[in-house]
Amino acid sequence: MLTSILLATLVAASALAVASLRKVPEGQVYSVRRAGRAVRLLTAGTHLVLPLIDRVTHKIDLGGQVLRFEGGTVYWQVLEPEVVDEVIDEAPEMIRRNVVAALRDTATAHPADRRAVGTQLKHAVNGSLRARGMLVTRVELDAA
Repeated sequence: MLTSILLATLVAASALAVASLRKVPEGQVYSVRRAGRAVRLLTAGTHLVLPLIDRVTHKIDLGGQVLRFEGGTVYWQVLEPEVVDEVIDEAPEMIRRNVVAALRDTATAHPADRRAVGTQLKHAVNGSLRARGMLVTRVELDAA
């Protein structure tokens, strides 16, 4: 009887120890929340978190990301994960809306070559996204 209780306790303690380890790969940052509030960001490496209390909510990729939409492709990346953490779920839709709005403004202003329009779009979109910790690195427009 005592041996089975000791064995069960040992298994439970081992499971909690394994659950408390988080290995974050290079080029990513994990957001940890406790009771719904952001506690910290885990950078590349192995970290300890409190099981049953802390929760990894976002796995933020710091490398370049691609967003394809009707009319073009946007290449973007996260610069400030601590700022982006709050809006990372809405980031693709936010970028898409900003690019479409900037494309509408640019198209009505003056039709130019596609590369120049892409550069103008990039600068216009980065104006609003930079405050949220993101950066559009390139915009490629589909041929009309």
